[in-house]
Amino acid sequence: MARVAAVKFALTSCILAAFFGGIPAEARPPAQANLLGAEATIQVAELPSQARTTYERVRRGGPFPFDKDGTVFGNRERLLPVNTRGYWREYTVRTPGSSDRGARRIVCGGPMKAPHACYYTADHYASFRKIVE
Repeated sequence: MARVAAVKFALTSCILAAFFGGIPAEARPPAQANLLGAEATIQVAELPSQARTTYERVRRGGPFPFDKDGTVFGNRERLLPVNTRGYWREYTVRTPGSSDRGARRIVCGGPMKAPHACYYTADHYASFRKIVE
């Protein structure tokens, strides 16, 4: 019984420390990680058709329809793995019916034509899902 109480106390302490910022951002798992530590993923085939088109353009190196495509993504929210400035780049995913760039993006890290990893967000950087082949 004492062991169960000790485990509950330790778990509660960790949760409270993370909630109140006791753990540095780079030590926290990405927000999209589940309780087992696995990242949320999405298969290329599951992406909306506009996102598949953008992903194919990224893999080819363009051309891109928006001026902001390929610009540095700052990862200020720290939802993607922490890396050096300039590692992450963002690309617009067209949103049907939107009069502007909309909220959907693909963010890729690494070399422009052969990124190490790409993530899809449908909610303007509030959450990300890793794109898997």
